[in-house]
Amino acid sequence: MAVPPSTYPRRLLPLFLGLFQGALLLFFALFVTYDEPSAQDTSLVANQVDSTFPFFQDIQVMLVVGLGLLLTFLPRYGFSALTHNFLLLNFSMQWALVLQGLLHHFHHGQIHLDLHKLLISEFAAVTVLISVGAILGRASPCQLLVMATCEIPIYLASEWVIVTCLGVLDVGGTITIHIFSCYFGLGVSKALFRATQQPLHPKETPTTSSDLVSLVGTLILWVFWPSFVAVLCQPGDAQHRAILNTLLAMSASAITTVVASSLLERDGKLSPGHLQNGSLAGGVAIGVVADMAMPPVAALALGSLSAAVCVLGFRFLTPFLGRKLTLHDQCGIHNLHGLPGILGAAASVVAVLVAPKDTSGSQPSQLSPAGGNASEVEGQWGGRGEGGQALCQAAGLAVAVAASLLAGLLTGAALRLPCLARPPERLCFDDSLYFKIQDQAESPRADSSAEEGALALKE
Repeated sequence: MAVPPSTYPRRLLPLFLGLFQGALLLFFALFVTYDEPSAQDTSLVANQVDSTFPFFQDIQVMLVVGLGLLLTFLPRYGFSALTHNFLLLNFSMQWALVLQGLLHHFHHGQIHLDLHKLLISEFAAVTVLISVGAILGRASPCQLLVMATCEIPIYLASEWVIVTCLGVLDVGGTITIHIFSCYFGLGVSKALFRATQQPLHPKETPTTSSDLVSLVGTLILWVFWPSFVAVLCQPGDAQHRAILNTLLAMSASAITTVVASSLLERDGKLSPGHLQNGSLAGGVAIGVVADMAMPPVAALALGSLSAAVCVLGFRFLTPFLGRKLTLHDQCGIHNLHGLPGILGAAASVVAVLVAPKDTSGSQPSQLSPAGGNASEVEGQWGGRGEGGQALCQAAGLAVAVAASLLAGLLTGAALRLPCLARPPERLCFDDSLYFKIQDQAESPRADSSAEEGALALKE
């Protein structure tokens, strides 16, 4: 019997996910195994678990709880924001694990899985979680999954060029993760919505309770952010320095956000949106220089500047881009990830140029996500000098912006396919389109489900 039009979009999601998980089960059965350490390596594995897993748990809390709650500022889209964030994290991590294994760890017909490879795959998934912020609430789950499917391989290629080929130092993912994901998401938004001005939706305005829950997500992210930055550092002095620099930068960004928000509002009151984002801007900017030898005042200054840039972006730049470029950025990812990321990349150029030569050998202490180690990166810097490394930092920024924008535009064009069931405008930002809501007072009428499904399919 034919599937009614009203249920077709809803059948597409389980079909997509079922086929994906089935294919992944077959792939893991044939090609993925665990390492079998010898007696000599047992202590090394134990040390890796002891040193890495606490950071890994912190990052899990950040992504699942902190980021999920941060996205609940839309009052009638809380279920969808939390669930889609959780779904995309797991989908993207598994997809990245397959691609990373095939590209970097496929030996003798097998991929040997360990905690470090899982961590790197989760870093790749972060790019998707950030990018979807530009189109949150206006895209269907199928569109988000297709977006993740396209973004992960492009991110891996971009990260390989930036870190392995150019030798860019970016231990906290400022360039490779934050800048890339920001401009990929903006490219998707521009192509998906084309040149149409997106009016303010009646369900788009946050409420007091939704802003409060979102602010709780900000606090969780703020607490655990140093683990995200420091997890790939060499244990010891470099990791210790990265943690300290991140804490200083984020502390300064929190205070500066309050100052800037209060000054920009006519009545001197604070904007919840500024607090939710500006308090985290220091963590974005500091990632690229967190393990470098620099004075503590530099971390404080970078955190303050990034918070000020973020708040100013929300106040002036986002409305300007919306009017002049018809650029839709639902969560303000350009203000939180793009602008502070560019500021951090510029700071890394300066930090490399002014670095004292006697400490430069200890600065590039990151572990390459592609599988490289600190000594390889140190050797690259030592061979090209401070000026050459500074040029590489700038080149890495250019590659991240250009590649992500182009790939985002192409992906956004693909997301316009009717079969991906983009929701019609009047049904955006509403959980009732995807969830069985118990409170009938806040959900559409029961007899409108067929109409909603037909409209979604038509769009």
